[in-house]
Amino acid sequence: MNYETLATKIVELVGGADNISGLTHCATRLRFNLKDESKAQTEALKTTPGVLGVAKGGGQYQVIIGNDVEKVYKLVRPFLNGNLENDKDQGEKKGLGSRFIDTISSIFTPVLPAITASGMLKAVLALLVAFKWISAQSQIYQVVNLMADAAFYFLPLLLAISAAKKFRANTYLAVMIGGILLHPTFIQMVMAAKQSGDSIHFGFLPIYPASYASSVVPIILTIWCMSYVEAFAKKITPKMISFFVVPLITVFVTGLIALVAAGPLGFHIGNGLASVVLFLDAHVGWLVPMVLGTVLPLLVMTGTHYGIVPLGPANIMNLGYDTIIGPSNMPSNIAQGGAALAVAVKSKNNDIKQLGFSSGFTAVCGITEPALYGIHLRFKTPLYASMLGGGLGGLFLGLMGVRRYAPGSPGLLTLPVYIGKDGFTNLAYAVIGCVIAFVSAFIASYILFKEEKEESKEVELMQELGEQEKLQKIYAPVTGELIPLTDVSDDTFAQEILGKGIAILPQSSEFVSPIAGKVTMVYETMHAIGLVSNSGAEILIHIGIDTVKLNGKYFTSHIKKGDQVAVGTPLMTVDLAGIKSEGFSTETPIIITNSNDFEEILPTDEKNVAAGQPILKLIK
Repeated sequence: MNYETLATKIVELVGGADNISGLTHCATRLRFNLKDESKAQTEALKTTPGVLGVAKGGGQYQVIIGNDVEKVYKLVRPFLNGNLENDKDQGEKKGLGSRFIDTISSIFTPVLPAITASGMLKAVLALLVAFKWISAQSQIYQVVNLMADAAFYFLPLLLAISAAKKFRANTYLAVMIGGILLHPTFIQMVMAAKQSGDSIHFGFLPIYPASYASSVVPIILTIWCMSYVEAFAKKITPKMISFFVVPLITVFVTGLIALVAAGPLGFHIGNGLASVVLFLDAHVGWLVPMVLGTVLPLLVMTGTHYGIVPLGPANIMNLGYDTIIGPSNMPSNIAQGGAALAVAVKSKNNDIKQLGFSSGFTAVCGITEPALYGIHLRFKTPLYASMLGGGLGGLFLGLMGVRRYAPGSPGLLTLPVYIGKDGFTNLAYAVIGCVIAFVSAFIASYILFKEEKEESKEVELMQELGEQEKLQKIYAPVTGELIPLTDVSDDTFAQEILGKGIAILPQSSEFVSPIAGKVTMVYETMHAIGLVSNSGAEILIHIGIDTVKLNGKYFTSHIKKGDQVAVGTPLMTVDLAGIKSEGFSTETPIIITNSNDFEEILPTDEKNVAAGQPILKLIK
């Protein structure tokens, strides 16, 4: 995979760097904030090699890459040239719900690695204690435990950093504000006030005696307020003294807001959420895990699951356990893995088998996007099977009151976070719930899955021929609308005099290689290119009809005769509007000039294709 080419293509298809107002990434997705989503070429993106799918939701335009998302993110980021930091409120207007989910997602996504690390350390400790390899009173336990607790205790500082970036406030001042809420002196004042029953005041302003260690909502509210305070301070302060005065005003005013208003408000909101969890746990503990376990794949599709993910760590911080997010998410992930593995077992297509096995194992370990977009949405029935399995597994965990005691990516690797004070009982129920989710999803997916007709035909042809190598694929050299070769306005092509093939009405100026092989010819007028694939297919790409008369005008070549190319290597940049302005058609035939060497040349049934999408199958 050429990640540089993929990054360039993604930026182009989301509307260009100027259309991007925000960019983050999670475990599998690039998460864009676009100024105008209508400029994004969604269908072209979906068929771009290296892109598993596209989702819109939560105020974000999400491009699903898979496990290599960080590599692509690092290559996409330089295209933006600092535009993200200077672009305020220029994107398209979004609803309140979308903006809320976008905000939560943008703030929590960067700190998830720290939370996950803490959860994994807690899981390791739970195993070591459960098997009596170390004592909970030993110094080894205490040292590792304080490492794990660090991310939780100082979570307001971590969230202050990401919230400052989201609200475009000064990061270091934001961390300072978080430090105010966690300062030992303030903690001592709170403890003293609670013991004596006295109150804390700043002049006539009351300061609520709350502890903000491990809290979530207070710091987010505070940094949101800080962004306005800082902006106002910059506005009223002369530039000559702004370096000194702006930080002074920002920290003093925001610090008071945090201690007097935003902090207490966030504290009570957090307690309110904890009360809701306790109520649901006491009265309908089975309902939420069952419902969320069923619908979670749909939430992940749209990215709206990030609106509820923070509830899990928040429950653990406030209550010491989580009975909602973890016990819902884990059976859903396991079920998605089971459904994908069933497809891998049943399919006769080697590509689908490989994708099913790899994405299935990834899903049971906690990352579901490859299975969701590579298998479930493609074939639909595995999606239904995974929803069934997730619902049944969630129902069992809810009925048994299964609790998660530390956060982490919900999957087999983090099962130890279900080890509680009652020994292995809670863990045993968690394992049973996973088995229920996996088995039911696997069986349902295996029964419901049917091979796609085109792929079944391809497999049958390959079996008849006896060798997989006898099938070759030719990929689209340009994004556009496919037309039969017989409909091309030039009889030389329409009558298949030069060979069989297909034609494209291009919608992009960039033409790329449709095969891996070698350039055999580039006409002086650059309107036609000859290539030969490593498997022996000879291809002619003729850009436009009668465009030889333009003598190279509107054409810019990126290759020369003898160059080695891969699928997607840039070949030519063409000014399509210029060609049309001269009265020429841009119909682009793709001809297999050695058609007689192949028993079958099968065109795709698609009407529109993106560059890099298969358009012809050649059978020897």
